[in-house]
Amino acid sequence: MEAYQQMITRQRKWMFYLLALFILGWGLTPYTSIFLGLLLGSSLSFYNLWLMQRKVDKFGEATAQQKSVRGIGTFSRLMAGGLAVLIALQFEEYFHLIAVVLGLMTAYIVIMIEFLFFRTRD
Repeated sequence: MEAYQQMITRQRKWMFYLLALFILGWGLTPYTSIFLGLLLGSSLSFYNLWLMQRKVDKFGEATAQQKSVRGIGTFSRLMAGGLAVLIALQFEEYFHLIAVVLGLMTAYIVIMIEFLFFRTRD
């Protein structure tokens, strides 16, 4: 269980680093709509990552105690993605839609990179 908590901490740390990088890109480059789109998508992706990690943790605890489990919150994560797209469509002058969609995928990219990096290290 200790390794799982360390993995969660690393993933959240890398998401914070990416969010900080997108904020710097928004403030220091002329590509404000792209970086705002990445920031919007990544912030909701970070929320989805946090939600998924919390649900998986509860899922594991319930399974260990042999209790029934409702699910891991797929619907709420899909709705958060839909919300990001709706915000980007409503405020097209501020958010680049493709950047929002790419930002929504950042948590999954962080998970894959973290898995590959620490799998090869072990």
